[in-house]
Amino acid sequence: REIVAERYGTPGDRRVLVIGVIHGSEDAGLQITDRIREITLDEGPPPGVELWLVPSMNPDGTARQDRHNSNEVDLNRNFPHNWGPIGEPGFGQYAGTGPASEPETQVMVRFIEQLRPDISTWYHQDANLIIPSTGRDGAIRARYAELTALPIADCCDGGIYTGIAATWVRNALSDQGAVSFIVELPGGVLPDDQVETHSRAWLTIAGND
Repeated sequence: REIVAERYGTPGDRRVLVIGVIHGSEDAGLQITDRIREITLDEGPPPGVELWLVPSMNPDGTARQDRHNSNEVDLNRNFPHNWGPIGEPGFGQYAGTGPASEPETQVMVRFIEQLRPDISTWYHQDANLIIPSTGRDGAIRARYAELTALPIADCCDGGIYTGIAATWVRNALSDQGAVSFIVELPGGVLPDDQVETHSRAWLTIAGND
C-alpha cells in the first residue's frame, strides 16, 4: 500500500510534519490527522507554515491492525540511527535485518531528508504521556503537554529503544535544531473532545517558532 503525504500552505514556508501512525495497531493518530486536515481546509494552516500530513507510514499494518509491517518488522526499531538487532520475525520489537531494511523506513528517510521539517510529531498509543526533553525540544513538548493535559513522564519500562524514528530525525537534522517527538495517546478510540484538543494543540505548536 502507498504511503501518502499531504501538503497544505505555501511551499517554502517553515515546514512541519505530523505522522499519525507508525505502529499499525496504534491508529488513534488517524483521528487527529483527519481533524487537522479538516481544520486546515476550513481555516487555513498556521501563518508562515508549510504543513505536511502523513496519516500512516505503515499502511499495511494499519489495514491489518498489526503493530508491524508486512515483513513483521517493528518500524519504530528500524530507523538507521542507533539501530540494533532485536529479535526475529514474530517478536514484538523485531528490528529487521539491518538499519532501514524496510521499504517504509527507506521512504520516510528519503522524504524527511528532502523535506527537513522544523517540527515533526509521531503519534503512538497507549502510554498517555510525553517523554521529557531539554532545550527548545523540551519546551515544545511541555507546551503540547500543557495544551492537552498529558503528563510529562518517562515511558515504557522493559522496551528496547534503538532505531527510533523521532530520535533519527533529531540526529539527522541536528544542524538545524529540528524538533521531533512522540506523543503517547491513551488507548482505544479517542473521544471527539480529545481529538479536537490534540488537533488544536498540534496546530498551535506548529504555528509557533
